[in-house]
Amino acid sequence: MATKPTDTASPAITLTPPDPVPVVAPEQAAGLVPISDENKGKLAARVDAFVADLVASDANSPEFGQKVDQITNMGRKEIAAAAAMSNRFLDRPVRAMDKDSGVGANLVALRRTVEELDPGKAGKLSTGRKILGIIPFGNSVKRYFERYQSAQGHIQSILTHLSSGKDELLMDNAAIDTERGKLWEAMGRLEQMIHISKVLDGKLEEKAAELDATDPAKAKALRESALFYVRQRTQDLLTQMAVTVQGYLALDLVKKNNVELVKGVDRASTTTVGALRTAVTVAQAMSNQRLGSTLAR
Repeated sequence: MATKPTDTASPAITLTPPDPVPVVAPEQAAGLVPISDENKGKLAARVDAFVADLVASDANSPEFGQKVDQITNMGRKEIAAAAAMSNRFLDRPVRAMDKDSGVGANLVALRRTVEELDPGKAGKLSTGRKILGIIPFGNSVKRYFERYQSAQGHIQSILTHLSSGKDELLMDNAAIDTERGKLWEAMGRLEQMIHISKVLDGKLEEKAAELDATDPAKAKALRESALFYVRQRTQDLLTQMAVTVQGYLALDLVKKNNVELVKGVDRASTTTVGALRTAVTVAQAMSNQRLGSTLAR
């Protein structure tokens, strides 16, 4: 007994979108990259030496001004390097998600083509004209298989583009891994500068409090110049760290998107196209079976 063909030609291609990149506030940016206790000790020693030299200088001397200038430039190189990396990431073309071209568009085109060719949605393929007025041989059957044959070149072209796109996605992910490694190193350097800035803030506040009774003019200079610029630089460093962390997380998001698209290519190239060919073969066999049964009567 003939079995009715089921609608198995077009299994759903499901892509799971990654979670959105969380917003990172500047005050949340510090501490995300660990600093070893050994490095913290070395950084604290540098701060102690700097504060000692600053306090030993006359508040009106060029040496004091030069020390303050060092504070205003603190972390400038690290901020510039991290910003350059973030900008390079933002300039990356996300080819795979292009609505007009790329893997995403080809997956949609393939799915649309497969759904249009699904014999389970083509209605009754056995109705139509009769050979010699006796044998049913539907025009719909002939038209359907002609349409299927003519679509093979289009399907193969899409599969070729998908294969090429998959290779690009895999290479893109390899580049993303390299980029994330560089961003991690940049965040590590920013983290150290943030640590220095915060330790310096505490040391200067402490020293100014000590000098309030013995040298109020020096205490005022420390607060109004050195401490002011330290806190300004701390905010600048935290802001850049937040931006860099966002870029780092965004790279991970792009990589996950690429992984999902690669999965979609694999499913489309194997399961989806294979299911269509199986359904067409079954439909053709059933059409021949009906024809054979009619001739045998």
